[in-house]
Amino acid sequence: MASATATPVPAKDDSGSLRRLYFLRFAFATVWAVLVFASARSLNPLSATLLVIYPLFDVACAVLDIRSAKANHGPVRGLYANVALSALTTAALVAAVTSGLPAVLRVWGAWAITAGAVQLIVGAVRRRRGMAGQWPMILSGAISTFAGASFAAQAAKANASLGALAGYAFLGGVFFLVSALRLRRQSDRTERLGV
Repeated sequence: MASATATPVPAKDDSGSLRRLYFLRFAFATVWAVLVFASARSLNPLSATLLVIYPLFDVACAVLDIRSAKANHGPVRGLYANVALSALTTAALVAAVTSGLPAVLRVWGAWAITAGAVQLIVGAVRRRRGMAGQWPMILSGAISTFAGASFAAQAAKANASLGALAGYAFLGGVFFLVSALRLRRQSDRTERLGV
């Protein structure tokens, strides 16, 4: 999750690229979650690299989302906020992995809370303007804010692990998959109606 990717409904010719982006995000989150879960008990070079890669991937996806939004509906401020949050999180995680698992969980928790709140707001505002495929993103943003608080709380526990981050990322990927499928269904319906 941790991504403010609620976007406007794309123009008919652009819905395919947004669906592909959502499918890509699902695939990435699934593979990332499996790899992180396999190394969840400790910070090692693999898990540290994975932790830093995730927000970088989020930045790249948000940039693609911004290009699509600009081409079809003008700038989307929430996506710009997401780029900034994810870039700051990347830098904070680079420092946190050298400080230990509690620091990582605190940084990830702060990111989940802030990005989830942005995602929730952007999704709710844009939803009122007639978007399809955004309810999963709205729900994802709400869950993200609650999950972020739990990561911060887990940082204080002696048995902290990265396992919760793996589950969180996978669940976020599922929300992207659901959104992609909803966008596909809307596109198919639009084509059948000849709109």
